[in-house]
Amino acid sequence: MASLIIGIGDCKLSSDPADVLVTHALGSCIAILIHDPVARVAGLLHYMLPESSLDLDRAARNPFLYADTGIPLLFQNAYDLGAIKSRMVVMAVGGAHMLDVNDTFHIGQRNHQAMRRIFHRAGVQVQKEEIGGKASRTVRIDVGSGRVQLRVSGEPECEMSASSRRKGFSHALQHPDWE
Repeated sequence: MASLIIGIGDCKLSSDPADVLVTHALGSCIAILIHDPVARVAGLLHYMLPESSLDLDRAARNPFLYADTGIPLLFQNAYDLGAIKSRMVVMAVGGAHMLDVNDTFHIGQRNHQAMRRIFHRAGVQVQKEEIGGKASRTVRIDVGSGRVQLRVSGEPECEMSASSRRKGFSHALQHPDWE
């Protein structure tokens, strides 16, 4: 089993069922996890900011830093590996309120809003979200099974599934405006 580490502003995909994709220290950033159980393709994007218009040159060098450029690229790369949008299980983790002492920038909230807009336009339904709060998170996805493990700072690791519930976080299993 190979662990593929995804850093901030990074994205990795795999069709090797022995691989595990993992990202650490999700604060206001958001991780998008996708899995096609038929094609056995998984991907993980760790984006930092909502909009590439903040720095077009930087976005051209690293589109995975931004929601509006990274999310479409994540999906396109998954399609290139044989994934089909209608079969994909999509989860999102992060968007915490971190390091903004004066409550000015709301980066986590803005990242989440950008993700929702992008998915709405693309007709993508998120099966599970762990969004908000004030704690850092680590998340991993097993490529072969699609099993997602979540660790919130100070808590034990747990499985993240569409039926799991954690107090104090957004649980958007279905968005009526996305159907």
